[in-house]
Amino acid sequence: MPLDPNAYPWMSAREIAAGVRSKTFSAENVAKAALARAHKLEPSLHAFVTILDDLALQQARAVDAAIAAGRDPGPLAGVPVAIKDNLCLKGTRTTCSSKILAQYVPPYTATVLERIVAAGGVMLAKANLDEFAMGSSTENSAFGATRNPWDLERVPGGSSGGSAVAVAAGIAPLALGSDTGGSIRQPAALTGVVGLKPTYGRVSRYGLVAFASSLDQIGPFARDAADAALLTAVISGHDERDATSANRPVPGDLANLQPPASLKGVRLGIPKEYFIPGTDPEVERAVTAAIEALKGLGAETVPVSLPHSEYGIGVYYLVATAEASSNLARFDGVHYGHRTKEKVPMVEMYARSRAEGFGPEVKRRIMLGTYALSSGYYDAYYLKAQKVRALIKRDFDQAFERCDAIVSPTTPTPAFKIGEKTDDPLAMYLSDIFTISANLAAVPGLVVPCGFTNGGLPVGLQLMGKPFDESGLLKIAAAFQAKTDHHARHPQL
Repeated sequence: MPLDPNAYPWMSAREIAAGVRSKTFSAENVAKAALARAHKLEPSLHAFVTILDDLALQQARAVDAAIAAGRDPGPLAGVPVAIKDNLCLKGTRTTCSSKILAQYVPPYTATVLERIVAAGGVMLAKANLDEFAMGSSTENSAFGATRNPWDLERVPGGSSGGSAVAVAAGIAPLALGSDTGGSIRQPAALTGVVGLKPTYGRVSRYGLVAFASSLDQIGPFARDAADAALLTAVISGHDERDATSANRPVPGDLANLQPPASLKGVRLGIPKEYFIPGTDPEVERAVTAAIEALKGLGAETVPVSLPHSEYGIGVYYLVATAEASSNLARFDGVHYGHRTKEKVPMVEMYARSRAEGFGPEVKRRIMLGTYALSSGYYDAYYLKAQKVRALIKRDFDQAFERCDAIVSPTTPTPAFKIGEKTDDPLAMYLSDIFTISANLAAVPGLVVPCGFTNGGLPVGLQLMGKPFDESGLLKIAAAFQAKTDHHARHPQL
């Protein structure tokens, strides 16, 4: 029986995999429906850099062949997955939405993508992002801005905006993003989907083009917590090719997450530093209502303090830019990537290649990082930032002695209009004020849709947990979604 293309957009990954396994419909039918929707919506959303028509159909047919031969294709049987275009896929263009890598084709595949294919997943498209994952709106892409499906005049958040939009618009039930300071959680909140930044080390970074190596983490987007848990189970686990990969077992309950009937015994920390003047009243209203709903499920709330959070933005934009300056030094026009066509001496060739290849935001961060690491300033800036980072982590350690998870808004405002903040980098950076500390402290952070503004824009609730307690966060989110319907609302496209 062929898949009904009208039903496909809002099916869960679990429903698709079950249907493919039972031969209710084929993985090829699913891939065709996903590709058709991707091509139909791409002109208005601009969510993708590359749509992988041939590869998606090839992988889908391999899943169908495995089922026909009596083999289990894996937990993601035939499920389309959108991939942020900073994840290397062998033989497929990987651009980081930058001119400097516009024609780069990697000779290897990221570990997370290998694991998705081994689990029966189908690579649907490479998703648009802020160049080199540097941004909060997906406006910094060299290939054009991605638009929010709830309002095409507004941003979807960033830097993983294309991945979030792919899920929110019903193009793919699952997507992968990367989160350095909120780049999964912020777009998840602004587009009304679930987004998880796992604990640093939970997921291999092998094959992720590095921005800030001590902060970057790969994680899933989905429309519900159970689907996010399923993809997390697939991509998690130790990888010998990544020296920062933690050698810890993957929780067995992730692959088949069930919402608990009650949250009795769960203590939720409410940090006063995250409920501040300047937060949009409608965002605050939705978050407060969500906390009341969690209390109605039996959770207890306790006050906690994260006193060094006020320094998070400053610390982040020293540590992240310093690491970016180091990581992006390799893009020189010689080893790979864009090289200027001008016939000039070698040093000038380096300079021109980088000037032509990098966009304004990437240049800004490279210069900030280079300055912070320069002779005479290292101790005053980078070293001091690392010391304050340790204090931020200590705040979280102490807070988790009193609670199981910390609850907060994800962003201070709903999605803003395209172009509204592009001329004010500091205002753009403040969009991540509530998400940055989780990366600095290396703890997991999850966003779940918790309501809408009067104008119909999504609002996301952020949950931050103890290191490697992704399962606990996802169970809280699943219980919340079982009692609410925010995630069941879809944009009218």
